[in-house]
Amino acid sequence: MFRTIKKVGIFLLAASFFVMPVNAQVLDGETEEGTLEELMEKGKKIPIETNELKEWPKAPETNGRAAIVMEAGTGAILYAKNINEQLYPASITKVLTALVAFENSSLTDEVEVSADSVSCVEAGYAHIGLKEGNKITVEQALYATLLASANEAAYSVAESIGKEKGYDYEWFIEQMNGKCKEIGANDSNFVNPNGIQDPEHYTTAKDMALIGRELFAYPEFFKICQTLNYKIPASDTVEEHVFQQMDAMLIPEAEQYYDKVIAGKTGYTDSSRSTLVTMATDGEMDLVCVVLHTYGVNSQSDTKNILEYVFSNFEKVETSEFDQSKDYDALLEEDKGYVVVPKNFDVSKLNSTIIQDKENPGQASVSYTYKDNPVGSVGVSLSKEYTKRQRHLEESGQEKSDIVTLLKEKKKALPIPYMIAGGVIVLGLILYFGILNKRKRQRKRLRRRRRR
Repeated sequence: MFRTIKKVGIFLLAASFFVMPVNAQVLDGETEEGTLEELMEKGKKIPIETNELKEWPKAPETNGRAAIVMEAGTGAILYAKNINEQLYPASITKVLTALVAFENSSLTDEVEVSADSVSCVEAGYAHIGLKEGNKITVEQALYATLLASANEAAYSVAESIGKEKGYDYEWFIEQMNGKCKEIGANDSNFVNPNGIQDPEHYTTAKDMALIGRELFAYPEFFKICQTLNYKIPASDTVEEHVFQQMDAMLIPEAEQYYDKVIAGKTGYTDSSRSTLVTMATDGEMDLVCVVLHTYGVNSQSDTKNILEYVFSNFEKVETSEFDQSKDYDALLEEDKGYVVVPKNFDVSKLNSTIIQDKENPGQASVSYTYKDNPVGSVGVSLSKEYTKRQRHLEESGQEKSDIVTLLKEKKKALPIPYMIAGGVIVLGLILYFGILNKRKRQRKRLRRRRRR
């Protein structure tokens, strides 16, 4: 009987959210008004950019303001909805905190909890009850940060690593923003390591996907995220803390569980709404999915829907299999890699551009796009023919050529036999018209003599 009453109570509580009036601010100052049901309908009407690509399979709607699915290996964007709007990230900020921590510390390094770490946790924000003076390892602090979304733990990580490097908390925040610039996440600004609401703390779906993509280089991140229960044991410097995984997509018993998910981080504030970053794989493709400013309890169902859409409709194609690879051989000594495109897609419709490494002119990346939408890139070694041509262009003050231009020039260039034949014809015409003019002048002279 109690279980039945409990289920009814949960149902009524959930239903009340759909009719409860909402009034909140988003980053651009827009005031959102209406029930969640009305806001979800509004969210569904935001255009999906990738649906405008003629040969892209039709993608499902999502309930929020922004969403993206990016292939981790290439950076190919396979699903895009409002991916460049600056929005509040909330606690998914912590995946960037983890990334900077992995790059700048060892998991066995010490983290000390300061008074600032504790006082940063405002009412209503997640924590595990760490106290000033507690000492734990970076590893333990990251488990608390990523599983329990402990805000004091994230702050302690930033502060302790900053001090270990001979600087302070602000140094760590600078590293967060510096990392964003390094990977091309240029529309973000982070002012804290935990996502506590701040008007100057914002990101985009695309930027968060780029951050998530970087974490595939750190297996320890996936180990932490796949842990369901964790305990920080009691010691002389800290009391025992036990906490659990909060992302239902990683919990087998949960209704939202999705077996392809291998890592993720949830977030929520009244201003950010639900946010979620998720890493998933089917054994062939590794994907990063981000949903921002999602209304209601739809962040996980939306994530599953668009991940399934990508897994079902897209595939890797090796660049060596391209029809135009024979043309590339004249320009590149090495052409290894892949793009991610819809199944049975005609890869000859892709555009490609060489981006030469300024520090190492013999190396470059080839970026592949379809209608300006990135589908992959590959590192290459440039042929001597190509580098020689680029050097000549630089010396003559001309702009560098991309692969497409070079291939077009190759197709336009006439073979030598045809050029010789053309030259002979032109020379013949010159001689022919020269003889005609000579004869014409001779006739004129002859007429003048007869008149005399």
